[in-house]
Amino acid sequence: MLVELRKLIPHDPAHMTSPRADPTITALRLLRTCAALLSATLALPAIAAPPGYPAKPIRIVVPYAPGGGGDIIARMLGARLTESLGQQVVVDNRPGGGTIIGSEIVARATPDGYTLLINTAAHTINPGLHAKLPFDALRDFAPVILIALLPNVLVAHPALPANSVRELIALAKARPGSLNYASSGTGTAAHLAGELFRSMAGIEITHVPYKGGGAVMPDLIAGHVQLTFATMPSSIPHVKAGKLKALAVATVKRSSAMPQLPTIAEAGLPGYDASNWIGMLAPSATPGPVIATLNGHIARAVQLPDVRERMLAQGFEPATGSPEAFGAVIRRELPKWRRVITESGARPD
Repeated sequence: MLVELRKLIPHDPAHMTSPRADPTITALRLLRTCAALLSATLALPAIAAPPGYPAKPIRIVVPYAPGGGGDIIARMLGARLTESLGQQVVVDNRPGGGTIIGSEIVARATPDGYTLLINTAAHTINPGLHAKLPFDALRDFAPVILIALLPNVLVAHPALPANSVRELIALAKARPGSLNYASSGTGTAAHLAGELFRSMAGIEITHVPYKGGGAVMPDLIAGHVQLTFATMPSSIPHVKAGKLKALAVATVKRSSAMPQLPTIAEAGLPGYDASNWIGMLAPSATPGPVIATLNGHIARAVQLPDVRERMLAQGFEPATGSPEAFGAVIRRELPKWRRVITESGARPD
């Protein structure tokens, strides 16, 4: 404001001190300038909401049980959105079917902006994993915003005689089929991250699926399995305690939580990217102005310092961007994971 006033108010000492200068006129000019600047400032709404939206509570469907990454983000943002939108934002956990149950609820919901979906890369994995779904991942959903990346980390038991991606690939090639990696189940992001790694590296490693992620870490720490692609929150404490060793992150960029750790692409497998993400979707045909309103409010919430700090502390990489940019991510990942699934022969548990 001060800079703009200096630009707009004539700064002419001679004029200001001239006996012919009318102080009343000068004061009026100053008042008019201030009023114009104040009016312009107030006329810049942070987010242009469509008339009447929202007029009732908003439901965010989380297709996972409480406590997971999607649930944490949904509850973190729900509190902020309740404040900024002026309506209660309710988190509704609908786990089951590898996110299919919760996703179908949203796909069939009225497209009015009052039923939303928080999902992960499972949204782009399921179409290649299941021959038939009760919805179409592209046609039945409108992207709202990419909220965060959830980096997977390639971690190993300390006894594994490989301390880098290059050493791991060399070891696997020297001992084909002797190494194994665990995942929380067939078709999960961790499983497909391993299959993409196996395919791109040209190695043979054995997949060991578990019924959920709870048993993976204890077995890896005990040495019953040798590798896994784990989330940051589940792996960082064990790495810091020396119970596991981290080789690389599976995303395009390094993680803020462990900036010293290279990406798999940097560490020996160029082009590798098995990013897991968390994003918001709405039913297709949700009005554009409603999508824009939600996008703006969520982006603002993610950028709040306390929200960013909490996300980073738990291993999330805050994202955001336009609905179109999030849609491009989905369209790019669908064929990639379909190809990995086809090549690996993965089938749902």
